[in-house]
Amino acid sequence: MDDDAVDFAVAAWREDGLWQVVMLPPHASDTLDSLIGALRAQPGEGGVLGLVSVAEEFFLLTRVLGEDVRLLLSDLFAAEDWPLGLDALDRLGVPSPEDDETDDVAPVGDLRLVEDFGLSRDEMELMLDDPEAWPDDTPPGTRRGVE
Repeated sequence: MDDDAVDFAVAAWREDGLWQVVMLPPHASDTLDSLIGALRAQPGEGGVLGLVSVAEEFFLLTRVLGEDVRLLLSDLFAAEDWPLGLDALDRLGVPSPEDDETDDVAPVGDLRLVEDFGLSRDEMELMLDDPEAWPDDTPPGTRRGVE
């Protein structure tokens, strides 16, 4: 993937009850397999979260715990234009959408991916359904920090 396309790629995990966050190497987000490999290299009591933002179009949230890999794509329509997005759609078993002219946001994957960290499915849906939301926005009724 073009290095300029990736806005950021980070791994996050809890160690001794504290969050640890590191930037992933530049090519870790070239493919889903390379991303999963980079996440497996990190420690983590409850698994490792990976967050990759691509061209301010979509993000991929990945959770790796042992052999279990769970994914959430913020928008399948935007993701289909990028190799990492296509890899994730393939892993999720979601075919490329028929109508790629829509402005609707269509998240796919596990909306409960971080529920045990305090962000419910409903809160995740609320964030993903707002096309004007930026990553640092917090939906009404949610907490700023997760303990």
